[in-house]
Amino acid sequence: MMGMNSRYAKYMKLFTYLIVVVLINLAGMTLFFRIDLTGNKIYTLSKASKNVVSTLSEPLTIDVFFTKNLPAPHNNTERYLRDLLEEYAIHGNRYFNYRFHDVSPEAEGISEEAGENRELANNYGIHPVQIQVVEKDEIKFKNAYMGLVLIHGDMIERISTITTTDGLEYKITTAVQKLNNKISALLRLREKIRIQLFLSSSLQSVASFMNLDELSDYPEKIADIIEALNKKMYGKLQYTYVDPSNDPVSGNELERYNLMTLKWPALAGEKVRAGSGVIGLVMEYGDKRREVPLLNVLRIPIIGTQYNLVEIGQLEEMISDHLETLIDINEDLGYLADYGTLNIADFSPMGEQNPDMLSSFTTLVADNYSLQPVNLRDGLIPEGINCLVIARPTEQFSDYELYQIDQALMKGINLAIFLDVFRESMPENQASYGFSGEPVYQPLDTGLEKLLDHYGIRIKKSFVMDENCHKQKLPRQLGGGERPIYFAPIIKNEKINQDLGFMKNIKGLIAVKISPLELDEKRIAENRLKAFRLFSSSEKSWEMRSRINLNPLYIHPPASETEKESFPLAYLLEGEFPSFFSGKPMPEKTSGKPDSDDANAEVKREKTVAGKEEADLSKIEGTGGFMEKGVSSRIFLMASSEMLRDNVLDPEGQSPNDMFIMNVLDALNNREEIAVMRSKEQRFNPLYDRGPFTHTFTKVFNIVVLPLLVVLFGCLVWVRRHSRKKRIQEIFQK
Repeated sequence: MMGMNSRYAKYMKLFTYLIVVVLINLAGMTLFFRIDLTGNKIYTLSKASKNVVSTLSEPLTIDVFFTKNLPAPHNNTERYLRDLLEEYAIHGNRYFNYRFHDVSPEAEGISEEAGENRELANNYGIHPVQIQVVEKDEIKFKNAYMGLVLIHGDMIERISTITTTDGLEYKITTAVQKLNNKISALLRLREKIRIQLFLSSSLQSVASFMNLDELSDYPEKIADIIEALNKKMYGKLQYTYVDPSNDPVSGNELERYNLMTLKWPALAGEKVRAGSGVIGLVMEYGDKRREVPLLNVLRIPIIGTQYNLVEIGQLEEMISDHLETLIDINEDLGYLADYGTLNIADFSPMGEQNPDMLSSFTTLVADNYSLQPVNLRDGLIPEGINCLVIARPTEQFSDYELYQIDQALMKGINLAIFLDVFRESMPENQASYGFSGEPVYQPLDTGLEKLLDHYGIRIKKSFVMDENCHKQKLPRQLGGGERPIYFAPIIKNEKINQDLGFMKNIKGLIAVKISPLELDEKRIAENRLKAFRLFSSSEKSWEMRSRINLNPLYIHPPASETEKESFPLAYLLEGEFPSFFSGKPMPEKTSGKPDSDDANAEVKREKTVAGKEEADLSKIEGTGGFMEKGVSSRIFLMASSEMLRDNVLDPEGQSPNDMFIMNVLDALNNREEIAVMRSKEQRFNPLYDRGPFTHTFTKVFNIVVLPLLVVLFGCLVWVRRHSRKKRIQEIFQK
């Protein structure tokens, strides 16, 4: 009887254990938590992402088209995407939804559902990409869908190709923000966006010779596209079809719109008369205009000239993209466009490469901001911007322009300043005769320096050289090896201030032709300002003050170590700045060119107009408008415009330098959460540098000490066992 009870007790215990295990698993399916152990928290949603999906006011659906059972590393990308969207769903409100569509082929073929999903993906502009697969020791290529589309209200945004997890959260969150901004911008429009199709009916006579048989249906198809888009754009589009053959267009209008004009001689034995025609699509809103080319001309050797109309499917996407630039869906970013600053315009005369053109910088900024050129000579700094970028001015500012910058800062407009302390130029005799000699560096003073000095920061008239610098690889013809470029310091992790949120994940930079900064500690303290050193050079750096020559062959480190020190290279100042013009007379705007008639008018202060004597306006005095002390604002200063040039920045935005520049602009535009999200997936994680003693100690420890420790441990174990064996023998001998 006792045996049976004992056996039943064992079964009951086993059954109880099974129930407990099942209950634990059920609880784990509903009550679960995640721990992100990565250094940058790359698997945890940023605060900005949580805010975006938790404040949706209209339904947002993310349709994912991803082929199943892809080989590594694409299968990891799909897994990460699923986890990421699940995180979005956890923190999103009731308007957030996502779904994965089956687009994978089966063994015998493609199922009906997968075929419909593939057609849906193609309609959204998600097309398969070719990936490499290793099967049965063979390298093969297969097509795979790896993209998603975001549908918010009637708006659509797509990420057509997702081949990596890098920056995926940033892309999705900014796409959602972009959709929100687009809806808000469209609803704010006071007038409609005008879209005009210019297509001459005379082109029909030569369409067959140009293989443009679909040209006759083009106006109707474009009208259908505009009608469909207009439903999504809240009826803000106004479409017009103009036939220049019947409604003549003036030559000035054709030139202004940059429309393509085709001319042809008599063809097919005089059956087709000589003539001309116009084709093009123009989009206008206010004083902004965008031209959409409809006809591509390809001149191929041997084959000849080919004419191709833009496909209707591509045309809808092109119109949508141009609409975004017309209505400025992004936040404005001011950029000083005069006084010799670097160029952000997209025009280069005669198709030449402009050395002062910031192409990569403009591309990076365009994803999040609308660059607004600010011309101080023509007007005031607009108050609708949060930040003004000043990049390498070369002309002297008048007191009136300095007053405008000063008062903009007082009103809370942040400043991002990239100054050069030297003007680089070629000697006149070399430039005129085409010699490529050494450039000359002359001190440059624009007047901004006295403003900055008043605020508590100044730039030293020198360049920073550093032994920790970029190494240039030499070709074999020059002996091979590496040559140090001392004027391109490498900023290592320990010299970067990561206490600030937007700097937290920046772990390495490269600076070029940069000058050191210094603070006026007394003035900073008196004005209760905060100064944050963002990064500095290494302790192996020195200054080049006079006889500036950046030829690497002529630069040598100083012999004495006492001449080397670390120099601060970038600062962020924050607080309520005092005005430079406090207690000074208000500067007046000076006219560009004095006019003789105006000079005579200046002699006479009083005039008689329509029989009435005009009052002397100089006797009227006014107060107010001037701010002696500003509201809280920020100044970012770095003495190098080279940091914005195309040879330093990458238009893809993946390098640490790219992220640093964009994070600074985000911080100055009160978007620090976006900056943190962008840089948290920065995969550049360099090792900390150690001295030669540390390297030698580590090597000796691994080669000698570790084996000795193992031998010593083995000896201790043997001694312990031997003593235990001896004690046992003594016990039994008794």
